Amino acid sequence: MRPLSHLEESDCIARAQRGEVAAFSELVARYQDRIYRFLFRMTRSQEDARELAQETFLNAYQALPRWQPDAQLSTWLFRIARNQALDLLRRAQRVAFVELDETLSEQMPADTPTPEAALQARQRIEALEGALQRLSVEHREILLLRDIEDMAYEDIAEVLGISLGTVKSRIARARAGLLQLMPR
Repeated sequence: MRPLSHLEESDCIARAQRGEVAAFSELVARYQDRIYRFLFRMTRSQEDARELAQETFLNAYQALPRWQPDAQLSTWLFRIARNQALDLLRRAQRVAFVELDETLSEQMPADTPTPEAALQARQRIEALEGALQRLSVEHREILLLRDIEDMAYEDIAEVLGISLGTVKSRIARARAGLLQLMPR
């Protein structure tokens, strides 16, 4: 018998829908990092992101037997995660996102050329972070899904429950708004 990690996603979903816990665990393993990162950027809290990720997968597990593959599983999971995050942010009446320098500093190579270059990069990141914080929630989330999660426009439309045309115009408005907020 092949390990579940080698199963096609559709096979894994079918097994999970039939109640095979190991198959659902494999699906969680495949998506948990992306869902957690998205939730962390939305909530700016590791604890909240962990809790919301667990709630996302619990809700998905409970609804999976009724799930129809109208869209990709990842799209469905991101929609659940987004709704969880928005509910939390509404309850807390706060809207904040992770600072980009925390995320990007982990991805920067250790051999930064000079202290000047590092300072300039940090200043650009701080300016971008400041501009992102001033954007509306709908503009931040759409930029996160498109530019950070690299989702296709069709998938973003599914996650947000909006039309493809609205996705395109909202991304354009969000990027234009971000550029306007950037220091010159």
